[in-house]
Amino acid sequence: MTELSVMRAFSHPHRRFRLPVAGTAAIFCLALLGGQVRAASLFTDEERARIVAFWNEPGRFQSTLPLYPPGDGPWQVRLTPEGSRWFLAYQRAIGGSAAPPTMDAPGSTPRSAVWEKWVQTRLEADRWSARATADAANAALQLPPVAAGTSPPPPPPGPIPPDLLATVGNPPVLARAVTPLLHTVAFEDGEAYPLQDHVAVRPRYAYYRFPQGVMALGPQLRTLPESELDALFQACGFSPSEQRVAKAVSRHEGGFESINTYDTGYVSVGFIQFASLEAGKGSLSAVLLHQKRTRPEEFERDFRRYGLDVDESGTQVCVDPGTGAELAGPVAISRIVDDRRLIAVFQRAGRRSQAFRVAQLQIAKLRYWPGDDPVRLLAGGQEHTGKVSDVIRSEAGLATLFDRKVNRGSIAPFPEVVARVMETHGLSSLAAAGAYEREIIAALKYREDFLANAELGQPTP
Repeated sequence: MTELSVMRAFSHPHRRFRLPVAGTAAIFCLALLGGQVRAASLFTDEERARIVAFWNEPGRFQSTLPLYPPGDGPWQVRLTPEGSRWFLAYQRAIGGSAAPPTMDAPGSTPRSAVWEKWVQTRLEADRWSARATADAANAALQLPPVAAGTSPPPPPPGPIPPDLLATVGNPPVLARAVTPLLHTVAFEDGEAYPLQDHVAVRPRYAYYRFPQGVMALGPQLRTLPESELDALFQACGFSPSEQRVAKAVSRHEGGFESINTYDTGYVSVGFIQFASLEAGKGSLSAVLLHQKRTRPEEFERDFRRYGLDVDESGTQVCVDPGTGAELAGPVAISRIVDDRRLIAVFQRAGRRSQAFRVAQLQIAKLRYWPGDDPVRLLAGGQEHTGKVSDVIRSEAGLATLFDRKVNRGSIAPFPEVVARVMETHGLSSLAAAGAYEREIIAALKYREDFLANAELGQPTP
């Protein structure tokens, strides 16, 4: 298309774009959606009408109160998204930004100890107040209160320490009484997917963002039949050793059908939680684009016919089930978070589609396998270059780095740790550092100590 030059900006609504056209070689339509400029629509008017009609059929979607255990009720206590953001700022302020999301980062200085006492007291007060509100609301429904709400109130936290206020800012309400709902999405074959919002996370979880978000785990990889898994892994080029590593790390993420729309990943799907991120151009879109290119018929069956797609730039696209509007990028991701019908499509594909499972495995190996990652560091006054496999050869070591790369996006601080070990032991090459693999892995432990995992091969003593 030599007579038509298009400059498109996908990530910022104020970036300029120009569309010089010479001659009449082609007609190229641009749609401005939610601040994004992109190519012509991926869905025809007829397809959008069919998608809206499907999603609005009677019985396709309903929301109800979930069942609660005895002594509880529809009103529950949850962390607030605003409080979660404040906890993230607090975590960074006390030097805990490197902590895994599965734990609350402790402070390590006298100042942070003073802060911590006030923060924990404030959290307990907010949660008690929210519990009292929930109990009163449940009592109005003639439901008994739970024991926690009838206990005496905790002591008030008092004024916030001035240096905490100056560093992190004034905290919002950290907990609130809410009424979670159970949303059920039913497909044409009668299969139904229940999804509950207001996910119960840790009281200080720093990555909670969307109370309307949902979560479903599904079976973990290690629980699936070995014959089924072996066939999938072999089709994707995983060796038996690589399979063991992937299974070990996946226990921290989920299974093929796992979904999560409540945290900073925005829309997260699959056995290592491929994330859309806010812009809709994260690792999840890479999985979708890979399936669309390699298995287009299955992609149509799994996603497009329900209103989900990805364009050639790797931007996620959806059709709003309520309005039929075609949305792209951030506005599409926002719609998927809000509308449980769309996220259930991912869950269903993970449960039923071999093509989607294969795409997950192939992209996982392509993007996150650490063995061939380049390494460059300074030790002993010399620069050393190579790759991870020059140093790390055990399954436990590869799992440690795979876990970091999946959850944090990189193997850092691997070069710094290796350099420190080389300096300590007077080593002159990366290969020599391999003899100290256990020491290196121990220093890089993240969400799990894989050195203690008997199912994985360990470093040679």
